[in-house]
Amino acid sequence: MGNHQWANNELQAYTNRPTNVYVKDGKLVIRAIKEKDGEREYTSTRLVTYGRKSFTYGLFEFRVKLPKGKGSWPAVWMLSDSIKQGNRWPRCGEIDIIEYAGKWPDQLFFSLHTERHNHTRKDTKQYSTFCDFKDISDDFHDYAMEWTPEFIEFYVDGVSACRYNKSDDTEDQSEASWPFDQPFYLIFNIAVGGNLGGEVDESALPFLLEVEHVRVYQK
Repeated sequence: MGNHQWANNELQAYTNRPTNVYVKDGKLVIRAIKEKDGEREYTSTRLVTYGRKSFTYGLFEFRVKLPKGKGSWPAVWMLSDSIKQGNRWPRCGEIDIIEYAGKWPDQLFFSLHTERHNHTRKDTKQYSTFCDFKDISDDFHDYAMEWTPEFIEFYVDGVSACRYNKSDDTEDQSEASWPFDQPFYLIFNIAVGGNLGGEVDESALPFLLEVEHVRVYQK
């Protein structure tokens, strides 16, 4: 690990050090800290399931406590396995199950990125939603995603936050618009700063992403 080349102007280096990722009291903890690593001033961890477990469709449940503090940018998300075979982003597809920026403490983001609909084209209206939730980082919350061939729906504490239907795009239902009928792998990380994280409040460090459980149900 220790890869320093990350998109979105992020400020961290990712490591597998026990200062950045560990299990405590039965919970997985990712910890972003102020620590020099090469040219980077912060370290964190990015965990991926690629090569171990990938998924196509299912019900995904997560019990997670998000970090507090400006500059934190935690996410639980997915990329398709095809990105490892040369199918470049965004055509490969991206699913953002939990995305949060500490500078906006009462908002969560739920997004699908595709070749046709992605932020670089300024075309996320159909596939990106933010919802207001008070005190979201004060305690553990239950997040879920139901992913089928027809739709992807996101939930917070058992309540639907948003739903994207394949049929919503009346002009194009090809892979360019809906690449979500293939295997995807999970990613857990905390980015520091960057385009969404913004200015870092170092008095709020360390940033902790705590995961109590992950459950996946498939037919």
